Amino acid sequence: MIQRILGKKAVYYSKKYPVVTVTGPRQSGKTTLVQHAFPEHEYISLENPSTRSRLMEDPKSLFNPEGRMIIIDEIQKLPDLMSYIQVNADKQKISGQFILTGSQSMVLSEKISQTLAGRTAILKLLPFSYAELKEIEEYKADDYETWIHRGFYPGIFDQSLAPSDFYPFYFETYIQRDVREIQQIRDLNQF
Repeated sequence: MIQRILGKKAVYYSKKYPVVTVTGPRQSGKTTLVQHAFPEHEYISLENPSTRSRLMEDPKSLFNPEGRMIIIDEIQKLPDLMSYIQVNADKQKISGQFILTGSQSMVLSEKISQTLAGRTAILKLLPFSYAELKEIEEYKADDYETWIHRGFYPGIFDQSLAPSDFYPFYFETYIQRDVREIQQIRDLNQF
């Protein structure tokens, strides 16, 4: 696994804040980063429909037992949960208790600023940086044109994907999911 620079910052801020929120574009490595940086935390994915449904019905169950250390992945799927996190963080005052991840979205940003202001460190994870990749022997000899063509998304490196295979699918799903959701587009062809 390629070490992410932001991992050290996340651990540092988890000692200062009850909540650490890691945002960034899809497939930039948010889940991998937080699972690696916080292996002792329980992992909960809101991408799982049954987990999301259960927490919609009974959000307080997330906080039992008291003091639970939790990673909540894809928090933008259930933004109202942040109000419960706020109340719990204020009550328990445990540094690093909640590690949240979410794709950058206006809904997520708005909810964080409304409910978690002063309670969370917000870190933005982008795809790999040159500094993160240049330490890997197989990439040291690459020239800047190769770097520009390849790009820096983890999937290209982890699965040895050709950029010509990765990016068309990435952009297609980005438009299908994120842009359509933000703009509430019904007819994608017309858009």
